[in-house]
Amino acid sequence: MTTRAHERYEESGGRPEGHATHDVTNQPPPLAPYDASEDTALLEGLRREGAGWAEEDLRRLGRRAGSAQAQEWGDLANRHEPVLRTHDRYGNRVDEVEYHPSWHHLMRVAVGEGLAAAPWADDRPGTHVARTAGGLVWGHTEAGHGCPTSMTYAAVPVLRRQPELAKVYEPLLTSRDYDPGLRTPAEKRGMLAGMGMTEKQGGSDVRTNTTVATPTGEAGVYTLRGHKWFTSAPMCDVFLVLAQAPGGLSCFLVPRVLPDGSRNAFRIQRLKDKLGNRSNASSEPEFEGTVAWLVGPEGQGVKTIIEMVNCTRLDCVMSSATLMRKTLVEAGHHARHRSAFGARLVDQPLMRNVLADLALESEAATTLTLRLAGAADRAVRGDAGEAAFRRIATAVGKYWVTKRGPAFTAEALECLGGNGYVEESGMPRHYREAPLLSIWEGSGNVNALDVLRALGREPATAHALFDELALARGADVRLDAAVARLESRLAEGSQAGARRLVELMALTLQGSLLVRYAPPAVADAFCATRLGGDWGHAFGTLPDDADLDGILERALPAGG
Repeated sequence: MTTRAHERYEESGGRPEGHATHDVTNQPPPLAPYDASEDTALLEGLRREGAGWAEEDLRRLGRRAGSAQAQEWGDLANRHEPVLRTHDRYGNRVDEVEYHPSWHHLMRVAVGEGLAAAPWADDRPGTHVARTAGGLVWGHTEAGHGCPTSMTYAAVPVLRRQPELAKVYEPLLTSRDYDPGLRTPAEKRGMLAGMGMTEKQGGSDVRTNTTVATPTGEAGVYTLRGHKWFTSAPMCDVFLVLAQAPGGLSCFLVPRVLPDGSRNAFRIQRLKDKLGNRSNASSEPEFEGTVAWLVGPEGQGVKTIIEMVNCTRLDCVMSSATLMRKTLVEAGHHARHRSAFGARLVDQPLMRNVLADLALESEAATTLTLRLAGAADRAVRGDAGEAAFRRIATAVGKYWVTKRGPAFTAEALECLGGNGYVEESGMPRHYREAPLLSIWEGSGNVNALDVLRALGREPATAHALFDELALARGADVRLDAAVARLESRLAEGSQAGARRLVELMALTLQGSLLVRYAPPAVADAFCATRLGGDWGHAFGTLPDDADLDGILERALPAGG
């Protein structure tokens, strides 16, 4: 380059001559850093459900979740996927999965902040609510590492059915130390737990499992032979597994490392090539002479492990609500900083309608999630009414909130237009993640049928649901009419109509919570659309008289 050409190059700000077309305008600045806890509905629910004492920690975690560093961890953990190593360099079978360092950074924070099993070692009222709220903000980083923390949380109440096992493992599972690597309990500061239920021939129909458990000469100790179909986070230290014992389908604890320090037979055949959740390894382990300890009585495997399922289903609701909130914040940020047709997107009436509609859905999901967490917390402390409510409302929430996730994330992505369709925006990753949550721990049909089963076998669950709905009686005529429709449909109870029934349960429950706790702008628009029928078939079809300003001022952070 000549001296004069170089001078012209410097004067142009470093642009080559003839290519001065690359000034970047009308693009939003990076969202990070931001505060993932800056969510009025979340903070109000935290206080209302008995965990206001955790607000300072939640806000601190929210700022960390929205930091540029934590957002980069989430991105890198998904770009650099787990790798299966079946053997070491010498040919020894090791069956280990290697993760990118970013995965370990995310896990270290999650476990350290009590998002795994720590609440079971904390007697304060509201501790399970605080954990759920923490998940709602830390989940803004990425979703995959929430799988092992969720399973670890859910394993503790199951292990308590076998006190001698709980004595060994519970202190390590409830630890706030993330200590990766396969070693004996005596050598570890903390442990993680997984689960292995499904098999290729049955999926959710676990009673068709073919894995066989053979008793040994030692009481409570068996060996397993079989193949599991979808066992996530295979580097967890222990797994709760279902297998056919002589007395029927039973629950077992399978450690990766045996008490003598040797590796248990846990042959990872392959990792699943999944649509989303790419940061998290999901595997097919094969058992051949695998040592396992019985948890609960023989023949009562489903009854034993169902407590784990109840906990992880709540986390599915939480994770869907988190995805909704995260993508709403992304869409709102883009709309604030992007202009088209002479005005900012956020100031254009139709875009405001879309964002407000998404905000309604997000608030309803967050409010229901925290109500379910409150029920779980109080049920653990012996409240029978809350236990009955939790039993049915968690299945209802699991069905509906996770069903809304994919449509929600697609609409939020569309708010960014073509910018949202490229991987760099992060929105495609969220979109791929959303369907998982309606599949994990039972698809929509499985959860809808579970609601029918609860209604038929546990009458207290229906009473608990209607007692909850009655707390808002008379506050909104559309809600009252919907509850009346629900009462009439409840008598039908047909399997073919289960989805319609559960959908109405979910909407009336969300409407009841919003009427009681949300501002009139939110409650009125929700009831008018979701319950009153003044709505279209896509987001962005709120009625003309909806208070869009009131909804958006509450939903979108001032600086977002």
